[in-house]
Amino acid sequence: MAADAHAHAVADSAGRRDLAVRAAVEQGLIDEDTPLVCLLDTAGIRASAAALTSAFARALAPGTPVLHAFAVKAAPLVPVLRLLADAGLGCEVASPGELALARAAGVAPEHIVLDSPAKTAAELREALALGVAVNADNRQELERLDALVATASTASTSPIGVRINPQTGAGTIDALSTATATSKFGIALRDPGARAWLVRAYLDRPWLTRLHTHSGSQGVPLPLIAEGVRELYALAEEINAAAGRRQVDTLDIGGGLPVNFTSDTTTPTYAQYASALRSAVPGLFSGAYGLVTEFGRSLTAKHGLVLSRVEYTKTTGGRAIALTHAGVQLATRTVYAPAAWPLRILPYSAKGAPLTGPPVAQDIAGPACFAGDLLASARELPLLAPGDLVCVPDTGAYAFTAHYGYNSLPRPAVHGFAVDASGVRFTLARAAQPLTSIPAEAGAATPDALL
Repeated sequence: MAADAHAHAVADSAGRRDLAVRAAVEQGLIDEDTPLVCLLDTAGIRASAAALTSAFARALAPGTPVLHAFAVKAAPLVPVLRLLADAGLGCEVASPGELALARAAGVAPEHIVLDSPAKTAAELREALALGVAVNADNRQELERLDALVATASTASTSPIGVRINPQTGAGTIDALSTATATSKFGIALRDPGARAWLVRAYLDRPWLTRLHTHSGSQGVPLPLIAEGVRELYALAEEINAAAGRRQVDTLDIGGGLPVNFTSDTTTPTYAQYASALRSAVPGLFSGAYGLVTEFGRSLTAKHGLVLSRVEYTKTTGGRAIALTHAGVQLATRTVYAPAAWPLRILPYSAKGAPLTGPPVAQDIAGPACFAGDLLASARELPLLAPGDLVCVPDTGAYAFTAHYGYNSLPRPAVHGFAVDASGVRFTLARAAQPLTSIPAEAGAATPDALL
């Protein structure tokens, strides 16, 4: 392409995607023998991290301590965590496995936050020994922490807080709404007696210095997220007034910024989110409190793509169907809840050029052995043929990064890519799973165990 067109493509996420698809074909990342590959746009991930940090830096009072902790569950790949750490982010973890991933990525304990509604005593002891921040989910966990803090041989450097459920209501996806009246997360703030109990709990425990909530997620509008944060701020002010000192010094406001899956446009932006918070909770930005955020999907979703060859095509009952290698194992939420998690399908030729032609309603089917394994139904696309490619963008979070083992389908390779004046450079972030590992994981070493 001409030099100016290439430069524009390098700067534009859609342009980088087109270049990466063509390069994946030309460099042999996808072919007849390797019909499926996943790609991560490293420049896009860095740009998202920069947008987050700059949006809050502009809004916060100078000198305000702030930790942006990436929600590891969104993209549990060590190279992704390492990339984000290099961009200044820490990690929010919700299991021993996620903590191990953060540590493997070299993230310092003081930049890690542990959240989970079901932490074992062993998990809590490990976190306290490391100096990882802990958010207690419930009264019984707080009692467990009482014992651990009292019996610790040395003082832990772990900041400890309590997660509250502000009970501010649900978004459009019930399964992701964490601030409903009956959510499993946190201590329900509006239940009878709960607020007074929380204030007393802090007064009785001088080592409780943080408050945490997570009221956002996909399908939750910004005003509703901000309402949850406003409730958190008001409770912190009430606790500190009762204590007569600044006992709560840090507010962990969670993450949950929704992602636009309908186009390449990023909306809402972190700047819009910070603006909504400034309007609803101006005191949050005064410098009186340190701040922790826990964004996941919004940092990586739009920078991942699945690329699959079309293996076969057919027509059934008048419906055109393209059979591909990308399905439930890579886009689990879309397959099981397509109305809540629709994904775009971008067609490319076998040589990696954008496919054109009259639109035809087609099902884009995956390889799994159940009828619902569809990434799209009756989607209007240029008619696909065997050997063509389907690209599924916006899959850099909660998709191929967290493989679902239906039909024992192996994990595909994940490559990061960078585009510059010299072309597209791929780096292997996760190797494809060898077929030999599947029997090994399924008990092949003990075949007679149940005889």
